[in-house]
Amino acid sequence: MVDAALVYGSATELTEAMASGRVSSVELTEAAIARIERHDATINAVCVPDFERALAAARDADAARARGEVTPLLGVPMTVKESYHVAGLPTTWGFSAFADFVPDADAVAVARVKAAGAVVLGKTNVPVGLGDFQSYNDLYGTTRNPWNPDRIPGGSSGGSSAALAAGYGPLSLGSDIGGSLRNPAHYCGVYAHKPSLGLLTARGHTPPGVPAVPGESDLAVIGPMARTPGDLSLLLDILAEPDELSLGTAYRLALPPSRHTDLADFRVLVLDAHPLMPSSTSVRNAINDFATELANAGAKVTRDSPLLPDLSDAARLYMRLLISFLYANIPSEQYEAVREAAAGLDPDDRSLAAERTRGGALSHRDWVIADGRRAVLRQQWRELFAEFDVVLCPVMSTPAIPHDHSGMAERRITVDGTDYEYFDQLAMAGVATLPGLPATALPIGRSEENLPIGVQAIGPMYGDRTTLRFAELAEQLVGGFTPPPLD
Repeated sequence: MVDAALVYGSATELTEAMASGRVSSVELTEAAIARIERHDATINAVCVPDFERALAAARDADAARARGEVTPLLGVPMTVKESYHVAGLPTTWGFSAFADFVPDADAVAVARVKAAGAVVLGKTNVPVGLGDFQSYNDLYGTTRNPWNPDRIPGGSSGGSSAALAAGYGPLSLGSDIGGSLRNPAHYCGVYAHKPSLGLLTARGHTPPGVPAVPGESDLAVIGPMARTPGDLSLLLDILAEPDELSLGTAYRLALPPSRHTDLADFRVLVLDAHPLMPSSTSVRNAINDFATELANAGAKVTRDSPLLPDLSDAARLYMRLLISFLYANIPSEQYEAVREAAAGLDPDDRSLAAERTRGGALSHRDWVIADGRRAVLRQQWRELFAEFDVVLCPVMSTPAIPHDHSGMAERRITVDGTDYEYFDQLAMAGVATLPGLPATALPIGRSEENLPIGVQAIGPMYGDRTTLRFAELAEQLVGGFTPPPLD
């Protein structure tokens, strides 16, 4: 029997337990599998189990340890988001048409965690095309939040966040373009890190049927998920080696260390809402209580700055570039319909919904102009981060909401009794995504309904270690992950 304390142990704690002989990788893996079999009929986080190969990998890890071998994740069980290629397992991105697509090679990130000794238990559920704040599809069904099965776990890395919260291993791999690492962490009370743009290679985090070749994205990233910020740092280090097939590999720089090691030295700008998307009272209260704790601990906490870029204009720009990216390969007839819709918009309509429509029909000329505006925005952020170390802002408007499988266009998000456009919540993800900044999502409290509430700590470009260190210090200050009431 595995000690109950190890069910929710960190990767570091599990490694220490195995090194001391207290437990074996096989025992940890068997315990994780038993937990999945016990709870996943309800939670449905692990959509593609790979238990037989996981147990074989665990036996190999135990044998390697007996020979004196040491690797960073030797024998540690973990999960991987369904959108990553894992040799021999289907990669569908939730599309039923690709149920039989099985890659023959691992994504680079998967290969690296395996080389570090990790035991991959299986793949975690996603929404169709990774395009929702929820995680459900016709192939694998609906993933539920371990804190309350009637609530969503987030998306598109919702299966990974639910698996972590449920105790299915201490680590997972996710991805993010519209908050897909951060909003599941917020909803499920775990940690996630959206790295600086371009830091981690995404080769093999590839839609089915698309070649798994090196490439650069102007918005999308892959990243680590965990139950402790220390584990985020551990996994980031394993993933952060350049892709040997990418151009410019030799010119990648090592990440600088954290700007500070003590919480009292951090200069923190706190935002409890987005100007175009309000936060619920519960989210604002949690952020403001956290800010008070930071100030009491000696951190320099500021509520406003003239250096802060115009977040409203930035959100409109983000919507255009995001949808331009996501719609690049839609069928011609659908693209023509989007162009017609964009042409019919009132030029004075500056709503986020209108900007999303315009983004779907963006010409290359318009994209270059938008990209130039983004370059100016990045300079504004550089100037702000000369005065601040992290910027705190909401991840989502509310704690986890009830499941809603109605049509995308009909959905609304209710914030303190008022309905808003469902996808306007993307504005909060875009604060960090548009300029490519690192952002660490960390739990800071719970709502009156006992649902987790998180915040994102955004840092300067390549300041990943600064936001991660801040999360570690915050964990010591206000506590970190708390297991949901499953057992």
